[in-house]
Amino acid sequence: MTSPLHLLQTRLEQGIHIAFGNEVSVPGPLIVPASQAKFGDYQSNICLPLAKTLAQDGSKPPSPRELAHRLVENLQVEDICEPVEIAGPGFLNFRLRTPYLETILRQRLGGDRLGIEPTHPPRRVVVDFSSPNIAKEMHVGHLRSTIIGDCIARILEFQGHGVLRLNHVGDWGTQFGLLIAYLKEVYPDALETADALDLGDLVTFYKQAKQRFDQDPEFQTAARQEVVHLQQGDATSTKAWQLLCDQSRREFEKIYQTLDICLEERGESFYNPFLPAVVADLETLGLLVVDQGAKVVFLEGFTNKDGQPQPLIIQKSDGGYNYATTDLAALRYRINQDGADWLIYVTDVGQSSHFAQVFQVARRAGWLPDSIQVEHIPFGLVLGEGGKRLKTRSGETIRLKDLLGEAVHRAKTDLEERLKSEDRQESPDFINQVAQVIGIGAVKYADLSQNRNSNYVFSYDKMLSLQGNTAPYLIYAYVRVQGITRKGEIDVNDLDLGKLQLRDETELLLGKHLVQLEETLNLVATELLPNRLCQYLFELSQKFNQFYDRCPILAADEPVRTSRLSLAHLTAKTLKLGLSLLGIATVDRM
Repeated sequence: MTSPLHLLQTRLEQGIHIAFGNEVSVPGPLIVPASQAKFGDYQSNICLPLAKTLAQDGSKPPSPRELAHRLVENLQVEDICEPVEIAGPGFLNFRLRTPYLETILRQRLGGDRLGIEPTHPPRRVVVDFSSPNIAKEMHVGHLRSTIIGDCIARILEFQGHGVLRLNHVGDWGTQFGLLIAYLKEVYPDALETADALDLGDLVTFYKQAKQRFDQDPEFQTAARQEVVHLQQGDATSTKAWQLLCDQSRREFEKIYQTLDICLEERGESFYNPFLPAVVADLETLGLLVVDQGAKVVFLEGFTNKDGQPQPLIIQKSDGGYNYATTDLAALRYRINQDGADWLIYVTDVGQSSHFAQVFQVARRAGWLPDSIQVEHIPFGLVLGEGGKRLKTRSGETIRLKDLLGEAVHRAKTDLEERLKSEDRQESPDFINQVAQVIGIGAVKYADLSQNRNSNYVFSYDKMLSLQGNTAPYLIYAYVRVQGITRKGEIDVNDLDLGKLQLRDETELLLGKHLVQLEETLNLVATELLPNRLCQYLFELSQKFNQFYDRCPILAADEPVRTSRLSLAHLTAKTLKLGLSLLGIATVDRM
């Protein structure tokens, strides 16, 4: 089913060509949702730029308002809209006809996809997100990459694209030589026996090893030698490295299960065999320069503090490789072997310059043609309520599992207090399930509802509130509908969809908002800003609550009763689908 916005866009383009000729270049966007209800449901200012386009031969520009009248005469939108209103200097205001709106709503009630057809043709997308480091615990800094990347992947998958979710873990480099050398001295069993240490112990040992490395030249030599052994494929070093990686993966997986995140791990080590070819091919292309013993590509548009062209190091003077080398190898593999035509990297804003440089080198080398879309999706910091980085009282970065556990604990405490005040008895399983859904959902939504480019302040009290733009508020709106159907003993599958009609003003406002889901998802997929979907769902919940407060549902007479039940059911289906695309579950009672 085509969304009203897309259908109006098509009709408007057809009208322009009928009125002004097929050769007229049509600047976009042709039509957008109205900024205020008084302007209708959709608006277009197309006649203003169109006047400039039609006067490109040097003649006097025609009046945009005159063009608007001419365009409206050639528009065929009577089946969709009320008569188009011309406002101001030539703006066009569109109001959807109620019968058309009712027809769309009835159609959307009939399927799980709510009438949203898969995108055609689909694209092959790689979404690179989460990316923790082996032998280090996931902390609050990994939260945004993980849930933003998952949300983007979910929406693109729903649209029908083929999405490869990659976890580019940090599983290679000098830190392993350092850790292996230290464990050989203090805990050799950890290098030979699975699960001899948990991840917390590994982190502690790593900190001790790093301190030793910074102070002891002999230990530095031993650690570097371990790196060489690892790079050369030494069996003992490789086994030790594998045990360390496996232990970390098990701990990561616990967090991914808690967050309901699916990923395919392909760490830095995967690309090791392809690194020499990156260097050789850049050399063949004449892009590589030897500078102070290192092999580099001098960047265009990037300068150092002295104003000189900045180099991107591809191979260090000691023969080692940099992150840039690995990222170039990964980019080539994803295009050539994975067949991707859209690459998305979800990392913090601090890596924006790095990816801009990597993408530039890839384009200059011809590895990243114009046909391949590549985007770095940056995000800001998670801050404490004092506006500073979120840390423990001792100054340590907060472990992600502790943050999630605290959210669930607080949700459980809030629920138990509410049940006590309502004198309700519920089973421990019910309490634990609802607390898990609300706690994890609250953390996810608090993040996703912010513009990802901005920092945001983390507050358990705000995110767990039943009021305002929060996950509990949205989930409660869904629960309200389930309560209506339980109380009325309604089988939603037996509803006569033909009775759905929009009589009250709140019904009309709710119906108009419901049909905008597809438009919202298209916008999110274009801008890659999940907060657009959050805002849509928040406004949907508000409009439903206004409808619920004003319009009796179960007490209404037929056919109004069935009509309002159908509208409530479609709201619940839309909320559940929208929340699932954010990675947030729902409950039927809370």
